[in-house]
Amino acid sequence: MAIALALVSMCSTLLGGFVAARIGDRQRLVLGLAAGVLLGVVAFDLLPDALAESRYTVAGVPGALIAGVVGFFTVHIIEQEMAVHVGHEREFGSHTHDFSSLGLLAACGLIFHSMLDGLSIGIGFQAESSLGVSVAIAVICHDFADGFNAFTIPTLYGNARRRALVLLWLDALAPVLGAVVGTLIHVPRHLAGLYLGYFAGFLLYLATADILPEAHAGRPSRAVLLATVAGAVLMFGVAALNHR
Repeated sequence: MAIALALVSMCSTLLGGFVAARIGDRQRLVLGLAAGVLLGVVAFDLLPDALAESRYTVAGVPGALIAGVVGFFTVHIIEQEMAVHVGHEREFGSHTHDFSSLGLLAACGLIFHSMLDGLSIGIGFQAESSLGVSVAIAVICHDFADGFNAFTIPTLYGNARRRALVLLWLDALAPVLGAVVGTLIHVPRHLAGLYLGYFAGFLLYLATADILPEAHAGRPSRAVLLATVAGAVLMFGVAALNHR
């Protein structure tokens, strides 16, 4: 089941790469909905299950919550470091620096992140089937944005269209590989809880720092705001049904 859902995630990534650039303002609605879904999964599924799976505490603070903060800052630090290097390169002009390598570095980061997505689906199913489905829904939704970025970022930094398509396909296949690994390797219950907390922080950053700003960029839109709220409400409903 985990691998099947990862294949759906692969299709979502490809759809994002091939279609997102052509749908105009409707892209903002899709991204708004995806951000709401991610927030809902973090609040209503990942964090509750992470706390239930792991009993570790540090100075009275649940280890799963600490792992969530670490996950949040993992993505933040990576993105800020890349931004610092990009800004530094631009100060000196492109005649002495290879901007295409920055695009490749960013795309490789997305591919690694997508593999972690698939791994999370597999580990989620090890903890509980309903959790695995919820994680897969979150991954499928935000992989649309991942696919869009996996294609546009390399081309933005001067890579050829053919190379960008190769990177898009690698990004699409990465969650399938991750799901296979997550299904084959058994993770102890307490470690699974810590990883789910880590992944919750990972998704929280993506939703609040990457997808939401992009969804609400440009002129204000109530439709995008409603799509974001609808995504969160949808995942509350899914969580409620799963825990009946």
